[in-house]
Amino acid sequence: MTSTATSKDATKDIPEHVAERLTNAGGLAHIVHEGQVYTLRITRMNKLILTK
Repeated sequence: MTSTATSKDATKDIPEHVAERLTNAGGLAHIVHEGQVYTLRITRMNKLILTK
């Protein structure tokens, strides 16, 4: 087994989400983790920023 196959096997169970769908194409989404609210933002330069 090659290392590429191993890394694919290791990541196959990790959920994948499209950022634009999380933000409803609006560029912002709130994510709650352990009672804290974080903001996911898609910038004009198409970068992702997660802030508390």
